[in-house]
Amino acid sequence: MLILIETPAGFALFQVANTKALNKIDNIYDYLQNEKQAKKLVTPFAFQQFKDTQEALVATSKLINGKIPKKLSKFLEKNVISQEVQDQIAVQDKKLAKQLQEQLGLNCIQTPVTEQLFRGIRSQLTNLIEGLSESELKNMTLGLAHGLSRYKLKFSTEKVDTMIIQAIALLDDLDKEINNYMMRLREWFGWHFPELGKIITDNLIYAKVVKAIGMRIKTSSTDLSGILPENLEADVKQAAEVSFGTEITVEDEKFILCLADQVIELTDYRSQLSEYLKNRMQAIAPNLTTMVGELVGARLISHAGSLVNLAKYPASTVQILGAEKALFKAIRTKHNTPKYGLIFQASLVGSAPAKLKGKVSRTLAAKTALCIRYDALGEGQDAEFGITNKSFLEKRVHQLEEGVNYRDVKAPQRGKAKPIQSQNQYQDDADFQPQGANWMQKFQKGEDKRQASQEIVQRTQQKRVKQQ
Repeated sequence: MLILIETPAGFALFQVANTKALNKIDNIYDYLQNEKQAKKLVTPFAFQQFKDTQEALVATSKLINGKIPKKLSKFLEKNVISQEVQDQIAVQDKKLAKQLQEQLGLNCIQTPVTEQLFRGIRSQLTNLIEGLSESELKNMTLGLAHGLSRYKLKFSTEKVDTMIIQAIALLDDLDKEINNYMMRLREWFGWHFPELGKIITDNLIYAKVVKAIGMRIKTSSTDLSGILPENLEADVKQAAEVSFGTEITVEDEKFILCLADQVIELTDYRSQLSEYLKNRMQAIAPNLTTMVGELVGARLISHAGSLVNLAKYPASTVQILGAEKALFKAIRTKHNTPKYGLIFQASLVGSAPAKLKGKVSRTLAAKTALCIRYDALGEGQDAEFGITNKSFLEKRVHQLEEGVNYRDVKAPQRGKAKPIQSQNQYQDDADFQPQGANWMQKFQKGEDKRQASQEIVQRTQQKRVKQQ
């Protein structure tokens, strides 16, 4: 039996002369920790060393992707296939073993015994392979690890949608923090000036007013014209004179103003981050942004992990992306499945009537899936494709609101066209249609008072003569 080992130094083949002896050993890994025992049980068969770290990096990257490196393929053809070695080859990686069986026709095996052999041989590599020192193996391992890390990071930096994923996550976190801080500021300053919260509803303006006036007694002497319109400024100053809030100290005012500064700074940073996210989405996925907006598009990309992963999803998955819990719960309880997920936040779905939201979301998901694939795999950098699809969707929503449904229009029935026997055939057939018994028999008996045309009477008589 041969054992294939992939090391940072190169590819190695070891041979186990007596495979029956393996069954007699209780713990193969402990048995191979002894150098003499390891050399008796396992002998080197062939070794191919890498020339440099770059060659090791190329071979390792292909092994990670489940492919056979050219270096390994030539090594096995030279030492196994050309010499017509019929022994089984133990391979640790399942994907690599499958590829070797399919492409090179080798007999690869994987057993619990071979797993212990791999561990034991790797611990004795420097003793089993001549010319390979411990320090050299460590340097090769370290160089390969650094090269492989740089190789992965290189692809990660080019994958610019990572910035979108981080930006939308931070934007959601900022919304939560700003809401918490604002709720605390309103409650804290509300004990001192409770009327201000009813007059000013906007959070950012409220924080700016608190920072401007500080204590309630300073309101009359503070100029708020740069923050509030004249009518609100007059209401605030009038309310401050008759306010029934509690008094606060200078130290209380200090910490309240610090909290107001935090709210203002976070709000400004959020607006800058929102603009950054909008520009990023316009550059990376312009058609997706046109269809559903930058926020919904960024959340779809973040939920899928990347734009390429999102492009692999069908339209039905894009439609319910974000509603996985509701979907599996509906399947488990045998109820109706959800009609939309994150795509519900799109303006087209939100503005549609309640009874049409399912149809609009399905149509929007179909067109959005096309736009995602165009952005991820297409060469164009403009948003014309998205603009065209969005105009179609707007017309479709308008038709649905008016009650027009293409499914209600039945397709024409297929069949062979019959030749016209006479000019008055269609009119005659429309005027004289048989109902139940033959209408001509009723006419002859006097039951039907309608007058048949001479042409139809002659045609009926000719048919009777032929039947007789």
